[in-house]
Amino acid sequence: MPSAWTDYYEAAGSEPRPTLLEALRRFGEEDPRERFAVDLGCGTGRDTVELLRRGWRVLALDGTAEAIDRLRALELSGDERGRLQTRVSRFETAEWPPADLVNSSFALPFCPPGDFPAVWERIEHSLRPGGRFSGHLFGDRDGWSNEDDMTFQTRAEAEALLGRFEVELFDEVEEDGSTAVGKPKHWHLFSVVARRR
Repeated sequence: MPSAWTDYYEAAGSEPRPTLLEALRRFGEEDPRERFAVDLGCGTGRDTVELLRRGWRVLALDGTAEAIDRLRALELSGDERGRLQTRVSRFETAEWPPADLVNSSFALPFCPPGDFPAVWERIEHSLRPGGRFSGHLFGDRDGWSNEDDMTFQTRAEAEALLGRFEVELFDEVEEDGSTAVGKPKHWHLFSVVARRR
């Protein structure tokens, strides 16, 4: 039986997210061979693939086996496959080694509120000095903000999360739009790139 995420996976695009691209731009032309990224809530791998293409080692984590199966089914070179690790793991139990980048595109809001502080602390403490977080948080006026099993922040709360970071990108968007599967939705979103001091 298909998971609740199947329709999203079918509709999700393949282009990397702008937040990831901005983080990579800020890393510049440094030699990627020693760079390690965690793609937290990787979905079908649109950001993971870009990291692999640029020579990074990547641990791709997602709470659904379907997402990981779809990622592993993508056409990758032998070298890229050699730099990819995957793991089915929920936010609450996910663990990973020290990283240069933790990326979480449109995924962290799906972490239950009671678990979010510990997950954020894990992200923060796993980043090496000069490492970056790139990803998204949902604002308190988001159309899904009445969902009890999701996490939302006010702008002040989102900014407070980044107190130990040098904030390189913090864009707030609030607009009516639609989901990847075409359902109407009011979006309240923070796009973030931040460098660990």
